[in-house]
Parts: sequence; C-alpha cells; structure tokens
Amino acid sequence: MIRSMTAFSRREHSDAAGDFTLEIRSVNHRYLDIALRLPEELRSLEPTLRERIAARLGRGKVEVSLRFTPGEGEGEDLPLDDARIRKIAHATRHIDSILYNPAPVSSLEVLRMPGVIRSQPLDLEQLGKVVGELLEAALDDLLATREREGERLAAMLRERLAAMREIVANVQAQLPDYQRQWRERLLAKLEEVKGELDENRLEQEMVYFAQKTDVAEELDRLALHIDEVERVLQQDKPVGRRLDFLMQELNREANTLSAKSIHAEMTQAAVDLKVLIEQMREQVQNIE
Repeated sequence: MIRSMTAFSRREHSDAAGDFTLEIRSVNHRYLDIALRLPEELRSLEPTLRERIAARLGRGKVEVSLRFTPGEGEGEDLPLDDARIRKIAHATRHIDSILYNPAPVSSLEVLRMPGVIRSQPLDLEQLGKVVGELLEAALDDLLATREREGERLAAMLRERLAAMREIVANVQAQLPDYQRQWRERLLAKLEEVKGELDENRLEQEMVYFAQKTDVAEELDRLALHIDEVERVLQQDKPVGRRLDFLMQELNREANTLSAKSIHAEMTQAAVDLKVLIEQMREQVQNIE
C-alpha cells in the first residue's frame, strides 16, 4: 500500500478530567521528524507519545499539538483557597480606606483573581491513558488519509509508466529504421570525402559512430527500470526512497538516449521521457 506523507487529523475528547484537542499534521521529509507541542502539565507524556508515533509512521515531518483544559469535577464544589480570599478581602478594605469613593468588589470578581480557585492535582496515569487513546485514533485517521492520497499518487505514477512503456517500445521498434537512415546519411557524407581518407580510417570511423549511437542497452535498461517501479508500487512498506533512486536512474538513461540520438523522433522521445520522469519525481517526493 503506497502512502502519501501529507495528511492532517484532528480529534477531540471531553470528560470529567477536562477537554482535550489533539491535532496531527504531516508533510514530506526524508526521514521521520517528530515535533510535539504539549501543555506543561502533560510534558512527561512526550517519550511515550514519540514511541507510539514512530511505531505507526515511517517517514515525514510530523507535528503534534495537544491542548488541554482541566475539568472542574462533576458534582463537586469549587476548591477555594480561603486564606487567599481573606488576604484579598483585607487588601480591598485597606484600599477602600484610602480611596475617596471606593466601588464594592463582587464575589464574582474575586473568583476571577489568580489563585482563588485552587488547582486540583492531576491523575497523570489516567490522563496518559486518555491522551494515548486520542493519539491512536488520530493516527488511524491520519494513516487512512495517507493511504487514500497514496492510492491517487500510485494511479498517477502508473499512468506515466504506461506512457513511458509506449515511448520505449516505439523507439525499439523504429530503431533499425533509424539506424538504417543514419547509416545512409553517414555513407553519403563519407563518399564526399572518401578520397581524403584511407580504407582503414574509414572503417574505424564507421565502427566508432556505430558504437556511439547504439542505444539498445539504454532502451533495455529503461524498460527494466519501468518494470522495477511497477514492482515497488505493489509493496506494502515505505518505498519513497527506493522510488526516488529509480527516478534518478530513469533520468540518467533518458539523458543518454538524448545524447546518442540519431533521429529527430528519437530526440523527441527522449524529451517526452524526461518530462514524464520529472512529473513522477515531483510526486515521488511525497511518498512515504
């Protein structure tokens, strides 16, 4: 199954412990690069979360963001800091004694002041379980998105492969005719200067040009690389780096075909191949 590296997933959860929002965003990257943004009170979960992500993803730059708002507890009174409230009340009375026209301070205003409501101790074990389940669900969504995008990329690559097969097969079929036309043109040119070359030199030139312009091996290697790309696309593991290498090999053979071209149609075929290879290379960069 081919997977893309670009995807996004978001999961939310609320219970008595609080409200959780987890987002995962991944883009293409040569290796697996994980960046976590966690609330300070849940920072201790980072090693476990990294292990879980690495177990599910092979490549990509992965950014994980977790937001957490602690709950107030079901059916419980607000845990107030009475000592702090008394200090605030004492301070307000002192301020009132100085002001000419003091305004009364309401209890709601006091509740909004820092430290009036005591923070409740967190059950990190329970919170870790909730975050772990949330992460696994988000990774499920992310991988499903990656696979859908991967299927689209694989279909696009196979379309290009089919076009490349057709070009290579056409050049292979026409190669004897190209070589015959090239030989006839070369003989005509050599006929013009035959008097200036001895027979041995003439034969050497013919052998040299024949070797230089023989592209049968390049065409065979192109066909083999195309078959290998098709085989790799059927594998159920990260194949992006392997495909990237094959794109380089395909491009190398297409460049050689262009350099050794002996016919305008062969030159155009090499150009068409390089265009298709570049289109594939751009998409391969996003495959895990």
